[in-house]
Formats: sequence, structure tokens, C-alpha cells
Amino acid sequence: MAVAYSHFLASEIMATSSPVLTQDDLKRIAAYKAVEHVKSGMVIGLGTGSTAKHAVDRIAELLRQGKLKDITGIATSVKTHEQAVSLGIPLSDLDSHPIVDLAIDGADEVDPDLNLVKGRGGSLLREKMVESVSEKFIVVVDESKLMPYIGGSGLAMPVEVIPFCWKHSLDRLVSLFGCTGKLRRCADGGKAYVSDNGNYIIDLYFERDIGDLNEASDAILRLPGIVEHGMFIGLATSVIVAGVNGVTVKTKVGKELVVDSFSYNDLSNGF
Repeated sequence: MAVAYSHFLASEIMATSSPVLTQDDLKRIAAYKAVEHVKSGMVIGLGTGSTAKHAVDRIAELLRQGKLKDITGIATSVKTHEQAVSLGIPLSDLDSHPIVDLAIDGADEVDPDLNLVKGRGGSLLREKMVESVSEKFIVVVDESKLMPYIGGSGLAMPVEVIPFCWKHSLDRLVSLFGCTGKLRRCADGGKAYVSDNGNYIIDLYFERDIGDLNEASDAILRLPGIVEHGMFIGLATSVIVAGVNGVTVKTKVGKELVVDSFSYNDLSNGF
């Protein structure tokens, strides 16, 4: 099978002997590779964020070209819903399609076991609802998202909470992990950021490995007022990582992790 983005690689990356790849180039490469797994007739979970946007664009392009047919998308945010509608991708929801064939989405962090941090874009609840019922969940990232452990970037691990007494929820979360945390606010630094679901988001910042992720998850979700957290534990079936030297595909096969690597010369000629 020809690589879905071989033209993109040949015309935009392979044109020079020493291509300088931007982070957005890497995101697009990973997203295009993931879309190769989309087949006509599938119900597809459409992720949210700068990397997932490329996958949605590519699916729409293949639909226009007639290379894909009878695709039904389930958007993981209002923003992705609006993007899909503008591109003519047919949409539905989990009420009509409780099982999703394939979801494609980005991630903010990926650990060695393919556990994720997601939700820095604010869509963690809907993303987890869709991706937890997907037969296959492909994560697309650039290599900067690879971390030795969850929270290893020192950046936010989001927790969606109800607005009522959010400060109380923040204090309990911080006490739970001995970390720092703050209420997410809009870009101007003023009003509290409100998710698509009408909730607030508390961003936690870990200074060390928090240990057993399932135990951490259970502890968070036991707190009244907590809606969901941004740790996606054991949900990803594959992670496609685009780096400056090529693409790495990490896939769970039973309890094993199979890793395949491809240079950009390999990719320009197809697999």
C-alpha cells in the first residue's frame, strides 16, 4: 500500500537533502500515517488539538477524492465538530454508535507503556468518552511528547471539576499528591476557563513520578466534585511518533509492545 502522505513527504520534506522539520510538520506526518488505518464504512472518533486537526483534514480530503466512503465521525469537542461540519464529514454520536471502530487523537505526554496525559486543550472528558469505547485508538505525536513517566514534562495534568466550590476541589487534589495546582483561566488571564461541558479545569503539576497510575486515578475520582482526569491509562493501542529522523510506531500486541521504525526515505517510497 502506498503511504498516504508520500506526496506530502516528497514535495515538502524530501525536496532537500537535509530537511528542517518543524513541529507542525512532525504532527502532520504522524496524523497522515494514522489515517492510513481508516477504511470505508468505519465509525471514526475525531480527536481534538493541533495534531488531530491534521487527521481530520486528511480524512475529509480522502472523502472528497472518493478514496473513502460512508465514514461517520464522532467529534470529541465543539471545535472538532465545527471543523468536521465545515469539511463535510458526516457526524453522529455515541448514543447512535456506542462502539467506535477507530479513534485518532493527539496527546500531551506518552509514557513507555503508552499511558497518556491529555486535556491541555480542554477536551479530556469527551475525548475519554469516545476513545474508551474505540476498538482501536491510535495516538499521534511528535517526539517531544515522549516522557519517562506521566507528569514528566512538568506541565499540566488536567482535572475537570464542577464549578461549585472549585477551590475546595483544588485543595483536596493538591493535598492528595503533594503537588502544585491552579485553576485554568482564559488566555487573557481573567475568567475561569469553561469546558464544552460547562465545567472548570484544575491543572496539576507533578515534581516526581506519582507511582501506580490506577491507584492515582481511583483516588482522584473518589473525590466528590471531580468529573474526570487527563490520565488515559491503558487506552492507546498504537502510538505513532514522528521525529526528526523518521517515524516510530509502537503497538500493543497482547502484553507485548512491538516497535517499528521507518526513515523518511522509507516513507517516501511506501511501506
